Amino acid sequence: MDAAMAAAVREAGAFGGLLYVLPPDDDALWLAIVTGVPPEFTAPWRRVTLSDPMPVADAVRERRLVWVDGQQEMARRYPRPALVLPYDFALAAAPLVSGPALQGGLVLLWPGAHSPQLSPRERAAVERGCRNLGDLLGQAAEHGDPLLPSGRPRALTSPAGRVPSPTEAAAVTAFVDRLPGGSCALDTKGRIVFITPAAAELVGADQADLVGALPWEALPWMDVPQVEDRYRAAMVSRRPQAFTVLRPPGTWLSFELYPDDSGISVRITGTGPSEAAPAPPSASAPAAGPSRALLLYHLMHLAATLTEAVGVQDVIEQSADQLLPALGAQGMVVMTAEGGRLRILGHRGYRGDIMSRFDTIALSSDIPGSKVLSTGVPDFFSTFAELRRAYPSTVHEDGMASWAILPLIASGRPIGSLLLAYSRPHTFPPGERAVLTSLAGLVGQALDRARLYDVKHHLVHRLQSALLPHTLPRVPGLKVAARYLPAARGLGIGGDFYDLIRLDERTAGAAIGDVQGHNVDAAALMGQVRTAVHAHATVGASPDDVLAGTNRLLTDLDPGLFTSCLYVHLDLATHRACLATAGHPPPLLRHADGRTELLPVPPGLLLGIEQHTRYPVLEIPLPPGSVLALYTDGLVEAPGTDLDDATAALAGLVEDADPTDLGAMADLLIRHAPAPGDDIALLLLSPAG
Repeated sequence: MDAAMAAAVREAGAFGGLLYVLPPDDDALWLAIVTGVPPEFTAPWRRVTLSDPMPVADAVRERRLVWVDGQQEMARRYPRPALVLPYDFALAAAPLVSGPALQGGLVLLWPGAHSPQLSPRERAAVERGCRNLGDLLGQAAEHGDPLLPSGRPRALTSPAGRVPSPTEAAAVTAFVDRLPGGSCALDTKGRIVFITPAAAELVGADQADLVGALPWEALPWMDVPQVEDRYRAAMVSRRPQAFTVLRPPGTWLSFELYPDDSGISVRITGTGPSEAAPAPPSASAPAAGPSRALLLYHLMHLAATLTEAVGVQDVIEQSADQLLPALGAQGMVVMTAEGGRLRILGHRGYRGDIMSRFDTIALSSDIPGSKVLSTGVPDFFSTFAELRRAYPSTVHEDGMASWAILPLIASGRPIGSLLLAYSRPHTFPPGERAVLTSLAGLVGQALDRARLYDVKHHLVHRLQSALLPHTLPRVPGLKVAARYLPAARGLGIGGDFYDLIRLDERTAGAAIGDVQGHNVDAAALMGQVRTAVHAHATVGASPDDVLAGTNRLLTDLDPGLFTSCLYVHLDLATHRACLATAGHPPPLLRHADGRTELLPVPPGLLLGIEQHTRYPVLEIPLPPGSVLALYTDGLVEAPGTDLDDATAALAGLVEDADPTDLGAMADLLIRHAPAPGDDIALLLLSPAG
């Protein structure tokens, strides 16, 4: 896999790549291999769900190559990663397939100077690399040794550069020493691998203390966002970068960064103050944990991610995906208090039996985190001994070494707490404590919104469930299948409805309709429309009179929403049907011989617009073995899709399906519907022999 990954990057002319695997029965891609960029850069995206707005998720889900030609297009199409990596680089993402099975995804990176399009040679190399990687993943799975995700992706080292001869090395050293200022070299992970005595003198440290260290760790005054940001820009864009920073108490230094595949060459010179230079931080000991800049990037990414989260579980999953790899933590628990008891809302990295014992336990001062729930003041424990002093009855059963318990604050009050656990001892310096508390504040605000959303969703779902038929009546001589699929976005509620009305032993009425909107008003009006249709149908009204009577009711109510409806009267004794429509998509009829056609029902005006509208009818034979498909527009309409083409494709699916199994036919039609931005209702009717 390593060799195939390196070959895919090299042959495509890319400088880096990320290999994602899709484990069986999982809906998330996991980062397995990284090359060309430090693994730390990829922390926010080590787990990418197939629904995430990310290039690799789109590529795998839609089984196509996704190309992003630079910073502006990344910001327009994928604002979340663009917020964290606001640099100029090009990207291609493509699926990895073995036979019919998806195995994962490949992301390749090019410098910002790349042309706006992939060349034919590059595209061919990408496709060839994807085939090789997909085949290897498939073979590994077949042999019972699949490439599975681990806690941290494997980082491939860059090929070693040319090794100079001793004479050449001495000449190079003399050349560098003669240059003004100082010089140093960073490897691909940002660590100093070489520094001249002049450079060490300029930064005020010993060479021995600097080699092998990250600059912003060895030199506290360099732990400012600007420094690491320019380093990240150099590594991602592969373009030279420069910045000026103050070495306390009053020495201004200019840094020039020149990147390539092996690392970064740095020139350091003394200079005057820069207006753009940041204020100097306090010259304290190097901070443990993530750098200040890295925490800032993760803070930004979490904020962007949580704006897209909806329900409580969504917030918890997104928070765990972002926080654990970013902060180096191994466990997370989200808790709240309900009725004097502890409530575990979600967790990651902990065994379920431990969480079950604490869930719904009576709150007391002996439970870790109880003080945080009541006071909103965070707690940090670098060792179990510290935790035991605060909570004497605590048993060390989670196997963790350090803990941070952070308040989840919304509207100025604590609504819960967030526990982060570390498997190795972890100190919490003041700067990191402040950032962790800020991160928890973002989670708290998102959680508060999500709880409100869940309550509203539950209420409106119950409303819609009450308005839609729980079961359809059994009508002798008629086979029926119905499906309802709410919109993918919003509250999952809308105005689509269907109904089957048993009129007598040999006649029945069927209706399907769509009220404009995806809110409580649409659902309430849908209930009124369905009730009106049902009432007019049960007194024996013809299809045109059913729609006319319902239309008069709606014009009197003046709801301000458009409503479409199709009503069918079924005579199972004569095997005939009579249809009328109020602006609804025409149904499909699959004849007994398999031929499928779009029925030319004369159009009528939408309900609720004009009080005295008339609705012409169409009468058709409906013999045994035929199937009448009634549907709402969500089954065929999607942005960028031609309606006629989509309807023709739907007719093809109806024609190819088994008419004796309406349930399977309904599932097939729903499964091939576009990702619903609109609700979908489907009603299939077939007279029995």
